[in-house]
Amino acid sequence: MKLQSLAFSAALVALSSMVVAGQVDLNKAAKLRNPAALTETAPATYKVNLDTTKGLIVIQVTRDWAPIAADRFYNLVKNGFYDEARFFRVIPGFMAQFGMNGNPAVTKAWANNPMKDEPTKQGNKRGYVTFARTGAPNSRGTQLFINYGDNGRLDSQGFAAFGQVAQGMDVAEKINAQYGESPNQGEITMSGNAYLMKEFPKLDYIKTATIAN
Repeated sequence: MKLQSLAFSAALVALSSMVVAGQVDLNKAAKLRNPAALTETAPATYKVNLDTTKGLIVIQVTRDWAPIAADRFYNLVKNGFYDEARFFRVIPGFMAQFGMNGNPAVTKAWANNPMKDEPTKQGNKRGYVTFARTGAPNSRGTQLFINYGDNGRLDSQGFAAFGQVAQGMDVAEKINAQYGESPNQGEITMSGNAYLMKEFPKLDYIKTATIAN
């Protein structure tokens, strides 16, 4: 009987842990659908661990380079936005782009919450990390890219780097590029990872993105 009681107690503890973890996930999901709540100021410098399907990539962020971008990245990472995010646009010698959430509801919530432009203090050199944008003013959102080479031509177009790969650039350059620019961003917006997993099953992705301790 004592062994059965111990087993039952262990099961209850495990179940409680699952409930707590589930609640944390639910809380994060709720926060991600409310961009106005994610406005914490980032530390002056911080590191982000991208645990990808190719290995670990560590990004060192320097807030002074682009404070608005650094704050946005910090809040998104802290709340799990980039977990399961696919590298949906990869061009050898140019860059690897990611940052569309797998849940269409979350993507929709951030669609009308762009960042204001800020000066380009740091250029788009190899290993530097920058938010993507269109040709329109104040159009940076949640998508970003890792520069594979010296892409200085982007510097005058408002692409302000806010961090750089401190570890794992060799990992970043192994990200699967077989699909190039084929994934359709409109379809990703509408269907999220369901579309990408069906049509582009070999895309590499971020398993988890976390603020390093």
